[in-house]
Amino acid sequence: MSDRKTRMLEDKYLRDSARALVDADIKHLKADLAHKGVGDRIMDRAKEGALDLYEEAIEVAEDNKGALAALLAAVAVWFARNPLLSLLGLEPDEADGEWDEEGAYSER
Repeated sequence: MSDRKTRMLEDKYLRDSARALVDADIKHLKADLAHKGVGDRIMDRAKEGALDLYEEAIEVAEDNKGALAALLAAVAVWFARNPLLSLLGLEPDEADGEWDEEGAYSER
């Protein structure tokens, strides 16, 4: 056989073996998707990501307990600011305006 013909046969065998590998991969993917659908896979991955995020948040919260306590206290004081000011005898500014029943804002 000539050198070109030998090279062509080698390339053909290489191509055929690569094609067989691709076909086997496709068959494997189809069987895998038949076992568990794409939607289920997406949900599983989202659950794993959420669990990782939760675990990371727990670790950060445990490492920074003082900062977390200060943040929660600041939020609590912010939401309770008007009653706290009233207890101290300081009335909150009433010049801020208010919302009427139709959702319109008006200055006082």
